Amino acid sequence: MSLNQGEAGNFARILTESLPYIQRFTGKTFVIKFGGNAMTDPELHESFARDVVLMKLVGMNPSSCTGVDRRLASCWSASISKQSSLMVCG
Repeated sequence: MSLNQGEAGNFARILTESLPYIQRFTGKTFVIKFGGNAMTDPELHESFARDVVLMKLVGMNPSSCTGVDRRLASCWSASISKQSSLMVCG
């Protein structure tokens, strides 16, 4: 991958801004809903896949599913006595 100076600067800025979140959520498990427009748009498929791979590479534990809603997330959270985080794509 070859970057010009502007692209490299932008890349460095994004990584610098992301680092606190990466550190905070390393080792955490996330259930990610994959649905809506993300299921029908090939560009969103690719973006979703890149994001999930990045999460795994930085030490997070992403798990994707379809058809989950907040009621299910609340039930799941209560049943395992942990706070859940629900990221919605699409």
